[in-house]
Amino acid sequence: MMSRLTTNRTGKLRFAVPKGALFSDSLTVLRAAGVDVGQLAEAGRQLIVTAGDIEFVIAKPTDIPAYVAYGGVDVGIAGKDMLVEADLQVVEMVDLGFGGCRFVVAEPEDAAAEVAEHYRHLGVIRVATKYPRITELHFAAKGVQVEIVKLHGNIEIAPLIGLADQIVDITATGTTLRENRLRIVEDVLPSTARFVANPASLRTDPERITHLAEQLSAVPVE
Repeated sequence: MMSRLTTNRTGKLRFAVPKGALFSDSLTVLRAAGVDVGQLAEAGRQLIVTAGDIEFVIAKPTDIPAYVAYGGVDVGIAGKDMLVEADLQVVEMVDLGFGGCRFVVAEPEDAAAEVAEHYRHLGVIRVATKYPRITELHFAAKGVQVEIVKLHGNIEIAPLIGLADQIVDITATGTTLRENRLRIVEDVLPSTARFVANPASLRTDPERITHLAEQLSAVPVE
């Protein structure tokens, strides 16, 4: 995919900030880095908020890799998981250290022997997930053949109703898995929030983007 410049003609740097769980920590880190966030915290239904020489775009976390890669914004904050799943051309500049979680493989607590037997007989494991690319990469690296079932709701239910042998999902504490009688089989991928840039924007405006990255990297990771 060829990166291109943003269509922004105002001279301001467009910066995508994730709504939802990462929004508050994003603001905290930006403020700690000395970045003017203006009225971003009180944006309400506004999707674009201007502060100083930055134009903040408030976006769904899953969309930010595309916003950055295709030039809708110059820079953004995105989870490592979203970046891996999207597989788009962005420059990962700073690990911001917040929003920590991990991807795991999980299965019913009493199903280990059954899953292993299933694989021996059929040569394939059926895995339910919201993240097919991350799942495929993980099992391919192990040389394990899988049939991936992409779901959008509560992944934990899939093995409980016989839809899948295992799941790949995000967990922070493992509580939801335990409550649904699922056990973690192995870790897949750790994830934290990252500061990323559009490659073309970085080439044409390296001073501002690199300075912003330096400001963010100087914030202590808690």
